[in-house]
Amino acid sequence: MVRGPKKHLKRVNAPKHWMLDKLGGVFAPRPSCGPHKLRECLPLSIFLRNRLKYALTYDEAKRILNQRLIKVDGKVRTDKTYPAGFMDVITIEKTNENFRIIYDVKGRFAIHRITAEEAKYKLCKVKKVLVGLKGVPSIVTSDGRTIRYPDPLIKVNDTVKVNIGNGKIDEFIKFDSGNVCMITGGHNIGRVGLITHRERHPGSFDIVHIKDSLGHSFATRLNNVFVIGKGNKPWISLYKNKGVRLTIAEERDRRIQARV
Repeated sequence: MVRGPKKHLKRVNAPKHWMLDKLGGVFAPRPSCGPHKLRECLPLSIFLRNRLKYALTYDEAKRILNQRLIKVDGKVRTDKTYPAGFMDVITIEKTNENFRIIYDVKGRFAIHRITAEEAKYKLCKVKKVLVGLKGVPSIVTSDGRTIRYPDPLIKVNDTVKVNIGNGKIDEFIKFDSGNVCMITGGHNIGRVGLITHRERHPGSFDIVHIKDSLGHSFATRLNNVFVIGKGNKPWISLYKNKGVRLTIAEERDRRIQARV
């Protein structure tokens, strides 16, 4: 008889985008409960060991975290399996490094280095707008924050720019046609483009049509769309290929040109 929550995660069953080798052990670090879902996050121990290569083993990653050197969104985190996810800012003050976790066009978490100025804020998608106890208006964001007394114009699917220092909303972007967005789920994950229009399907999933900077059009569900800027100006710096996905043939041609 099964009792309680699962405490293990087999290596083979770990999310593919963690890129753990099949033969490197039996188990993988199971992410703790936190602001991001188990299959949409990157545990801090994998971030330190497999991405940054600051630790050779899981044990070394634990020792780095226990020295209180790693901050996620401005707070020291010592949990070795803390789930860092999309848009989180990871700061290592000892090395003066700041990272923002965003997707590359293959749907993997890219370790994207950012400036200290950009590390002062993050973007969050509004998941819920509600009126709480004693009539206090609040919003719930994609990283599990509840922010009280937001601007009354902020609605579900809009994006808010949150100041990491005080947790307050600095600015917000409406979910509108013509704004730049990043796809956070589905087949087109990691792609960046401008919203062209939204198809409403009451009782089913709304579909959003997007066009990228090369003129390729694609469509995805509304839940997967995360607005990252007004017009075609993103409020965050993007990863190296700017969210443009190339076909296999185009990738091959670019590699050949780079060699020549």
